[in-house]
Amino acid sequence: MGEHEELKGNIHFLGLVSALASSAMQQMGKIANPMDGKIERDIEAAKTSIDMLDMLKEKTKGNLTPDESTMLMSLLSNLQLNYLDELKQGAGDVKQGSGEKEEKTIIT
Repeated sequence: MGEHEELKGNIHFLGLVSALASSAMQQMGKIANPMDGKIERDIEAAKTSIDMLDMLKEKTKGNLTPDESTMLMSLLSNLQLNYLDELKQGAGDVKQGSGEKEEKTIIT
């Protein structure tokens, strides 16, 4: 694989990981949906997104650059901590569709 193809693959991989992480944050109600600005919470969908990232981590083990591996591990840890926080908070915090919710710490 040439340098150009490798760079393109890195960009696509990082884009996929970032998209799944953003979806999980939206599904946890941590950030608004960029399409309509609404805060919605679907904790089961968030778990699925996090599980997919964890599966990618396992399936790509030994095939990632150090930067890719670090980014994936960092995003996954952040999402898992936020997911646990959401489980502790319960389902009553989010006003569906209001675009507002209690301020919560997002660990980065």
